[in-house]
Amino acid sequence: MEMRFLGHSGLRVSALTFGTMTFGGEGQFRQMGSVQVEEARRHVDLCLEAGVNLFDTADVYSHGASEEILGQALGRRRDEVILATKAHGRMGDGPNDVGQSRHHIIRACEDSLRRLDTDYIDLYQVHGFDAMTPLEETLGALDDLVRSGKVRYIGCSNYSAWHLMKALGLSERKGLERFVSQQVYYSLVARELEYELVPLSLDQGLGILVWSPLAAGFLSGKFRRGRPEPEGTRRSQRGDPGTIDEERGYDIIEVLDEIAQEHEATIAQAALNWVLRRPGVTSVIVGARTEEQLRDNLEAASWEMTEEEVWRLDEISDTPPIYPYWHQRRFNAERIPQTIEAGAHR
Repeated sequence: MEMRFLGHSGLRVSALTFGTMTFGGEGQFRQMGSVQVEEARRHVDLCLEAGVNLFDTADVYSHGASEEILGQALGRRRDEVILATKAHGRMGDGPNDVGQSRHHIIRACEDSLRRLDTDYIDLYQVHGFDAMTPLEETLGALDDLVRSGKVRYIGCSNYSAWHLMKALGLSERKGLERFVSQQVYYSLVARELEYELVPLSLDQGLGILVWSPLAAGFLSGKFRRGRPEPEGTRRSQRGDPGTIDEERGYDIIEVLDEIAQEHEATIAQAALNWVLRRPGVTSVIVGARTEEQLRDNLEAASWEMTEEEVWRLDEISDTPPIYPYWHQRRFNAERIPQTIEAGAHR
C-alpha cells in the first residue's frame, strides 16, 4: 500500500483509508450497515494485512457505537494505526450538545477518547462548518486539545473554500494549531471541489481525504443504464449525497466497465483508482458492509490505470465551467495556464 504525506505534516498515511460508518447500525445509520465487533475485527485484520494504516470514524456514526466498536476491534493494535474521528453533530438533547463551541468540542473529544478506549486521537476533525460559533473559539479549543496531548493533528470536513481559508488565516495570525487536512466529497460524478477546494489544498499544503468516492454506490457497478435500481443499497435508501446527472453518470459507468475489463478488475475498483490519481488527493476512504465488499475495494490500490484511461474518464466526466472560471480560462489564460497543477480539470 502506498504511503503519502498528509498535507505539509510529517505524518504518512495509506492511500486508502478504512471508514467505519457501517459499524453499529443504530438509528439513521442502520441502512449504512450493522457491522458488530467480531466482524469489525475481521475488517480491521483485512485492512492491516493490505497495508491500510488510517482508520476514520465520527461520534455521530450510530451515536457513538461506531467509535466503541472500532476501539474494541483495534484493541492492542491501536498504536499500529492512525486513528481519526470527527465532532460537530448533535450528540444529545441539550442546547450545547452540537456544534463547535469550546464547551462541545472539549466534551466531544473526551467522550470520543472514552469510546475509542485510547489516550489520544491522531487526527481530530470538525465535521462541518459552524456559522454560529466564532472560528477563533473553535480553533482555540482544538489548539488546547493538541497542546494537552489528547489530539495530535486537526482537520476539517465539508468546509467551503472561504471557510477553510479564513480558518487557515486565523491560525496563522493567532499562532494556533493549523488544519492539516480536509475531508471532502469527491467522485467521477461529483467534481465540484476542483473549482476551489483542490487548488486551495495544493496552494496551502492541506491533505485531501475523500469520502463517498463511489457516490453512495452509484459507481459500484450495481447501477447500470436500462436496469432496475437494486434494492437495499445505500443510494436506493437515502439517495446520492449530491445531485447526479444520471445520463452522464451512466456514460461514465460504461467507460469504467471497459477500463475495468482491461485490468481484470471491477467497476468500483476503477472508480476508486481514478480518484486515487487526482491531484492533491492523499487518501480515499472506503467502507464496506461485508468482507467481500472490503476485499474488492482494497484491491483498487493494487493496480494503476494508464494515462490514456485517466484521460478518457476525465473527458467523459467533465462539465461546463461555472463563472468566474470560464471567464478566467477564456480571457486570462496567459496568466492562469490551464494546467493540472491548478487543481482543476477545466
